[in-house]
Amino acid sequence: MKIRVFGALALAVALVPLTACGSSTPLVVPTAAPTLTTETFNGTVDPLGVSINPFTVAVNGEVDVTLTAAGPPPTIQMIVAVGVPSGTSCAILTNGATLTAAGTTPQLTGTLPPGSYCVQVSDNGNQLVSITYTVTVTHP
Repeated sequence: MKIRVFGALALAVALVPLTACGSSTPLVVPTAAPTLTTETFNGTVDPLGVSINPFTVAVNGEVDVTLTAAGPPPTIQMIVAVGVPSGTSCAILTNGATLTAAGTTPQLTGTLPPGSYCVQVSDNGNQLVSITYTVTVTHP
């Protein structure tokens, strides 16, 4: 019997902080931010070609994609895109692609639910030679 009384008392004490001075607004308990993972992919894109790299989002959250290096020349613009794997290709998400030169800030940012995704780097038609690249994907 003492265990039940202690359990009921513990429950009552635990619930007291959830009501703020008679307010009917429930207290929102903050949750910890998900751990972020940064994956780095290196590859080569031939003229008119594409390179696809898979990644997995563990929990709903922001995904940042940054083309950090591409060349030669270092000013070349590439198409960087995020999609879902579809056989041997990457089905690009709506608004999931951009034409960009390499930089230090994310060129694509968005929120994705858990699942399997891919980042694609491709020629936009201006390449004369193979281009090496580095792209990072930061995700939960």
